[in-house]
Amino acid sequence: MNTLEIILEFYRLGTRLYDIFMDHAEAVTARALSVAERRPHLSPDLEFIEQAAMLHDIGIVFTRAKGLGCRGDAPYVRHGVLGRKLLEDRGYHRHGLVCERHVGVGISKADIQHQKLPLPLRDMCPVSIEEQIICYADKFFSKNGNNRPKSIQAILNTLSSYGPDKDKIFLAWVERFEPSLYFPPLPKINASG
Repeated sequence: MNTLEIILEFYRLGTRLYDIFMDHAEAVTARALSVAERRPHLSPDLEFIEQAAMLHDIGIVFTRAKGLGCRGDAPYVRHGVLGRKLLEDRGYHRHGLVCERHVGVGISKADIQHQKLPLPLRDMCPVSIEEQIICYADKFFSKNGNNRPKSIQAILNTLSSYGPDKDKIFLAWVERFEPSLYFPPLPKINASG
């Protein structure tokens, strides 16, 4: 799979949208790979993570998000399902699932009903370890041109507005993937003193 070739079908080199998309995709990919490489016991597929992380937001081009330079017709919340369709049409089913399942910490069927979201009525939550790692890494980076990672607290503040279970899902990922970020290690005790 040539991810750049797919990206260039929809994003024009040198445009603001291309730059925003690539900066975000590269930051998420780097973090996802870093997390995956430090968790070999989970047997993550590193090649897949690299490809899928680069493409996880491919669908934003079809949305109305003028602040990002997106001039499509769809509401932004649909970028995941639109990305899934785009990649599935090219034979990349597994990659398409990452697109659909990375939004927030996943969107449940109950979320769609309760919030009356313009989405197909199905669960869109990360299932595989690769989906979870990419979704987790994505939460650290905005598409605002600033590639500094957000703090855990900033992420939790954002997620809490979508329901108490959302921050719990994210904290479980922190504990699983990068426990030292939120759960500092205990100080080492000097046995001789």
